[in-house]
Amino acid sequence: MANPLDTDAGSELFSSYESELKLVQADLNQKLDQITELSGEPRKSALRLAERSLEEANELLDQMRIEKQNIPSTTRSRINPRFRNYETDIDAAKRKLKSLSDDRRALFGNRYSDNPNGGDEQLEQRQQLLSGTDRLDRSSQRLRDSQRIANETEDIGRGTLADLQLQRGDDPAYPTDYAGE
Repeated sequence: MANPLDTDAGSELFSSYESELKLVQADLNQKLDQITELSGEPRKSALRLAERSLEEANELLDQMRIEKQNIPSTTRSRINPRFRNYETDIDAAKRKLKSLSDDRRALFGNRYSDNPNGGDEQLEQRQQLLSGTDRLDRSSQRLRDSQRIANETEDIGRGTLADLQLQRGDDPAYPTDYAGE
């Protein structure tokens, strides 16, 4: 069955990136599943490979974000939910990779222990701190994204106002001297 995006202008490249992202995402998920079964050097190597796949997925998301701006707004409204789902999936994979790379016992074997006395209080506190820090990082990223979108919207508004001003020209019926500009 043909992808409905293929018929819209500007969406072919987006569809291409989307297909490639699906492949990279499947590869990344497979690598993440394999990491849980490994330890020592093979685990470190698998973590590095998964990090590279995650970087590739993020690059594809960036390309899709850029290409999405070239798609007509009628089609873009259908694409946005899918794009957000891809972002959420990649974010979840990033968190899983981070938790797998933070698993010191699997990385270093029994040579390393957070608390040599066997108590879990400090470990539990550290895990809570790491979890809180991770939530803060995600929230900060969402704030940066919102700020970027607000700036882009502001630029579009400025461009629209400039276009309107050019269309009005020097007609005295439309004063071009605005108080804010």
